[in-house]
Formats: sequence, C-alpha cells, structure tokens
Amino acid sequence: MNAHERFHQTMSYGARDRAPFHEFFWPTWPETVERWRREGGYEPGKTDFGCDHWVFESEWFFPNPPFERRVVEEDATYVTYVDPQGILLREHKLNPLSSMPQFLRFPVETREDFRKFWKERMRPDLAARIGPDWRAQLRRHRRRDYVFIVLADRWGGFFGSLRNLLGVEKLCMLFYDDPAFVEEMMEADADFLIAMLGQMLEETDIDVFGFWEDMAYKAGPLIGPGMVRKFMAPRYRRVIDFARSRGVRYFALDSDGDVSLLIRPWLDVGIDILYPWEVQAGMDVTAVRKQYGRDLKLWGGVDKRALTKDPAAIDCEITRHKWLIDDGGFVPMLDHSAPPDIPYENYRYFLERLQRDL
Repeated sequence: MNAHERFHQTMSYGARDRAPFHEFFWPTWPETVERWRREGGYEPGKTDFGCDHWVFESEWFFPNPPFERRVVEEDATYVTYVDPQGILLREHKLNPLSSMPQFLRFPVETREDFRKFWKERMRPDLAARIGPDWRAQLRRHRRRDYVFIVLADRWGGFFGSLRNLLGVEKLCMLFYDDPAFVEEMMEADADFLIAMLGQMLEETDIDVFGFWEDMAYKAGPLIGPGMVRKFMAPRYRRVIDFARSRGVRYFALDSDGDVSLLIRPWLDVGIDILYPWEVQAGMDVTAVRKQYGRDLKLWGGVDKRALTKDPAAIDCEITRHKWLIDDGGFVPMLDHSAPPDIPYENYRYFLERLQRDL
C-alpha cells in the first residue's frame, strides 16, 4: 500500500496496512536544529526517518509582492524592521523564530489601507506566486502515489489572516465597533481563496486543503463560537463548497491552544481535520474522538514534553494513543514543533518506537 492509499484509507476508516507515519510539518525550533546537528548530524529536510511521502505547499498564499524588509532601528540585542507581510516588529536577534516579537504596527488601520493592500498584494496570480511554469508544476502531482496537501497557512483563514492585517486587539474590537468592515475583509479573503483554488484544481487534484487560524491560547479561543458561526462560517462554507465540488476531499484547520469551544462550529461548516492538539493547553485527542466520533479526523496530539524525559516516558505517551491509532482517522504526530530541550536521541527513539506501533 502506498502513502496515498494508506492516507485515504486511514481518513475514511477503511482497511489499511498500518497508520500513516509522518513528522509534524514544522518539526523543530531553530535552536533544536543546532542541538541535533551537534548530537547526531541532523539536517532539516534531508535527514530521512522513513516517513510516508507527503508533499505540502504552504507559501503560495502570502502577500505578493512581499514588503521589502526595511530596518528601522538596530542594536546589539534587538532589531526593529518591516517584515514581508508589512508588519513593523521588534525582534530579538538571537534565534528570533523561537521567541515572540513585539508587534509595533500592522499594515492596515483603515478601510482604505485594506483595499489598497488587497488590490496590490493579494491578487490570485499563480504565475507570480508559484512560477511562470505553474501549470506544469501542478500537473506533476497528477496520478501520484503520495499525499498532496495545500496549506494556505497564515493567509488562509478568516481570523488568522485578519489578525495579520490589523493585530489581535484591533481585530477583536472591530467585531463590535465595525462588523461590516470585518465582513468585507472576510469576503475578500474567501474570494481570494476560491480564485486561487479554482486555477489550481484545473491542473490537478488536492488531497487536503488547509486553513490557518491560530485563534486560541491555553485558556480558550480569542472569540467565541457565536462569532465564529456569525462571521466566519458563511465564508468557510463558500470556500469548502466550491473546493469540494471540484474534487478536494478533506479540509484541515490549524490552530494552537484550547479550541474545545470551536470544534463543533468548525465541523458544521465541513472542516474534517484539526491539528495540532496542544496537550499543555488541555487538548486530549482520545477524549475529543469519544465526544465527536469519526466525523472529526485528528493530526498531532502527542505530548512533546514526554520526549524531554526518557524512553519509558515516550513509551507511555505512545501507548496512550494506541487505541486511537488503531481506530483510524488519526495521524500521530507531536502536538507542535520540538523545542531544544529534547535530545536528538530521544526524538529518534520516539519515531522508531512510533513506527513499530503503527
């Protein structure tokens, strides 16, 4: 059974030779890479753990052309600059991807800012976004034996993308102060996603299309389920109905934190798969399966903190998920990227032991 067949049989709870075997999409922090290189010669994207062959694209939906990086201020410790999304931020110079920057200003403050930004940088031009040979690039995925996943990442959601435009605080206030502006932005993003997918699906099919929201933290979501249903659900339905009518089978959504209150609204609009199920935010994939049944597919959910300990703790964590692995509709992966307190030996042990239990 090849990776493509195994994935679809697992997601549909059919007969398969074993569960899919794959790393989390962004498996490590930068400091972790440095440690694992020292400890075992690890090279991201090159070290082969024998995982199933999945191809995923996550860069096609970002603002294009990107904003030019412009440094505003810099000292020995911090740098303040405009990033490719147009956000002015202050960032620690040592391993900046592993710490939160200070967000100083976002590219949109008014309707006029938004309309200008969207007109100039969110055109569904696949030649500019993928390359002049974009049709040939997509056609290469026809008649494949691997899983092809397209993630819209930070610009493929109806909270996440607006957060990138406005910042969390301003966006949350706008739901009350100017809901029509929120709806205008969400409609524009739905139009953009449909225009992008429409062209892609003329050239190939896609196994999974993924939204990105990151709209929850340890104590719960940043907006409640009522607002998700009122503002976001109609746009999810438009995109999902369009893409499903053209052959996309599964729709995934990425949000960190405690998403318990949002699971039902997301299921109701046709989202099939949620990830990464952060354990330290109280997420338990087995409990979620028992509550929502087989309509919801799960990726992630393995507590990365177990890998900081010893093989016995890793064994226990894998055993905790054995029932769900056997049940199907589940891809066991870490519940987010591996931090630098995980030894390389433990990570290798985790993957080797997990592979034996599939």
